[in-house]
Amino acid sequence: MKKLFTILLISSIGIYGFAQERVVSPKQIREYAALVKEAPLEAFVQNGVAAVPLKSPSFYTINETQVGLTRYDDQANASLQNRIYVFNDGTIGATWTQGLDDAGAFGDRGTGYSYYDGNAWSEIPDSGIEDEKTGWPSYCPYGENGELVAAHTSGSGTKFSTRDIKGEGDWDYFTLSGPAGQDYILWNRTVTSGPSNNRIHHFSLTLPSTHGGTPYEGVDGALLYSLSTDGGNSWNIENELLDGMTSDEYVGFEGDNYAWAEPKGDVLAFVVGDPSIDMFLMKSTDGGETFEQTIIWENPYPFWEGEPTDTFYCVDGSQSVAIDDDGLVHVAFGINMSLTDDGGSYWFPFVDGIGYWNENMPAFSNDLNALSPYGDPGSEMVEDYNLIGWTQDVNGNGEIDLITSEYGQYYIGLSSMPQLVIKGNRIFLVYTSMTETFDNGFKNFRHVWIRASFDGGENWGEFTDLSADLVHIFDECVYPSCAANLVNSVFLVYQTDAEPGTAVWGGQHPYGENKILVMEVSNLTGIDNQEGLAEYDVLQNYPNPASSSTMIGVNLHEKSNLELKISNLAGQMVYQIFINTALPGMNKINVDVSAFSPGVYFYTVSTDGSSVTKKMIVE
Repeated sequence: MKKLFTILLISSIGIYGFAQERVVSPKQIREYAALVKEAPLEAFVQNGVAAVPLKSPSFYTINETQVGLTRYDDQANASLQNRIYVFNDGTIGATWTQGLDDAGAFGDRGTGYSYYDGNAWSEIPDSGIEDEKTGWPSYCPYGENGELVAAHTSGSGTKFSTRDIKGEGDWDYFTLSGPAGQDYILWNRTVTSGPSNNRIHHFSLTLPSTHGGTPYEGVDGALLYSLSTDGGNSWNIENELLDGMTSDEYVGFEGDNYAWAEPKGDVLAFVVGDPSIDMFLMKSTDGGETFEQTIIWENPYPFWEGEPTDTFYCVDGSQSVAIDDDGLVHVAFGINMSLTDDGGSYWFPFVDGIGYWNENMPAFSNDLNALSPYGDPGSEMVEDYNLIGWTQDVNGNGEIDLITSEYGQYYIGLSSMPQLVIKGNRIFLVYTSMTETFDNGFKNFRHVWIRASFDGGENWGEFTDLSADLVHIFDECVYPSCAANLVNSVFLVYQTDAEPGTAVWGGQHPYGENKILVMEVSNLTGIDNQEGLAEYDVLQNYPNPASSSTMIGVNLHEKSNLELKISNLAGQMVYQIFINTALPGMNKINVDVSAFSPGVYFYTVSTDGSSVTKKMIVE
């Protein structure tokens, strides 16, 4: 396919927050389809060195440390496991899939692990924590002061690695295999709950026929749930097909298209979804003994088994789920399109959107356009309500300037890999998005973005590129996994390298070094008890220069009386507006400047006791 957009290469960038009106890619680009490939099952030395601290400027305070290195660059097929946990004493554990021996078919693949003891991160490891080949770890607290890693092995099931004291001593191991004849369960998700974190909640996928397996109880790739209430010494529920997830409802499931929420007391939740099935929530209020299913999005092709379809919008398999302090479940998910014809099944690399749903919202229907982020007939997506993320017009020229001839293939949407972090009524969305102005001349890089709501998801603020600093100008930033237990910072572990796409999945580039970084995002507006307006709370007007109208965004931390004044170079006020009791979150003020004389103006936004002034130009 020919390149349809301008390649823009920059040496630096000074804009980090974006809140202008949404800009979308042209329809002909969004409708470009690519064949889907099956997720890889297997893929055909670095000494330990001190961790390397990195820093990046932003109106958030961002601190980064390199904690790991891997040449095996497939951290997930879609949704991310819980890979990082912040303990109450300020210590942190972080994990990733690590493999350094690509020449040896990654026989050394295992769980990379790093620990922050309150002062520094441990050295970059040169081997995994297990005594055999594993992959795709989940990480969680265990016992009074310990830690647990669950990862799948190459044939025998899920291997659990535990330590009674986090960050110290040798690991102990035990294994959970699948049911008889289905020992190889893989792509697990595991969390712990209870006062002593001894309740282990685990589900894994039986090997699907696409990877040499056979159906289990009529389900080709069955998601099986297990529960231990004694730290894994025994299993109260073992390899169970939950009601609503049997062959009566689904043909089968795909790897990594599901995610746990961090439990809140006895409330547990996980979400499942991909283009071939529904997206649904499984919620327990009794500590995982029973679950109730809620269909969030109904697939228009139930019991799909590869037959031709119309083109329809769908979830892309990458989703995140979180539980707030009231026990309400919140879900974020990537959006894509799907099509099957005689040539195969297709995904659409340039369809763009992060969807949002919580239990107070209605479910999405099975209309082909229900999840359309572009306002197609039948679309049920509403911007800043249940459509909360998309790629940004970084250079502000009113277009999305992406290279379309080549792209990193993750088989997800243009914006995807979402993560939700909740504290009180504050919700933080972290996601990756193919980002204009950052490319290597052949492909655009994905960057990690953040957006916040300070009122439980009612309103959403500006977008910020967390990886916009020069240190990441030639980095593909992917696979973010956020610590769910937010205190005063958002912590995430993610992967960077110099090539978009993966070497493992599809051989899109040669194997190389991939850094594993832990990022701390602090100075969180609205969570650090900040008062009044700061410079970054008043956005630069857009467009600027303006000729007919322009928009000024103001992010408020609390209800305020809001005033906007615009003055010319002579100090004469030419415009004034009052907004009584403006609500917290992003307030967008549209100003008609068609009657203004061309020139330079200054606009001042004032709230109760503080003000910010910025310059604007009228053509």
